[in-house]
Amino acid sequence: MDKAGNGAAETKNILVVEDEIMIRMLLEDMLDDLGYTIAGAVGRIDDAIKLARTGEFDMAILDVNLNGQTVSPVAEILEERGLPFVFATGYGERGLPERFMNRPTLQKPFQQENLSKILTQAFERSPA
Repeated sequence: MDKAGNGAAETKNILVVEDEIMIRMLLEDMLDDLGYTIAGAVGRIDDAIKLARTGEFDMAILDVNLNGQTVSPVAEILEERGLPFVFATGYGERGLPERFMNRPTLQKPFQQENLSKILTQAFERSPA
């Protein structure tokens, strides 16, 4: 069982896609505290697309806006691969691409408890 008491987190690998380095580092620390493994952490759309296509991970956390570019191409690849993902945004649901309005969303700023809940929700919704 992991530090947070969530045994399901033990073997889960998470891809973090976030352009703001401080938020990315915070996410990495929170995920580590929750017992998840960081499969990768990137802040550029091209790196995110590459990892979305070929990376080995169980879920992704996607910042909606990467330096002014929408993360939709990454979300589309993950959807095609059948991999669960959640969005992280400071814009609320209105900031989400319309196609993905039904996806779990982590509202910035967030606390570790919010992160844990949204990941649990996303894993429960996942068909895998």
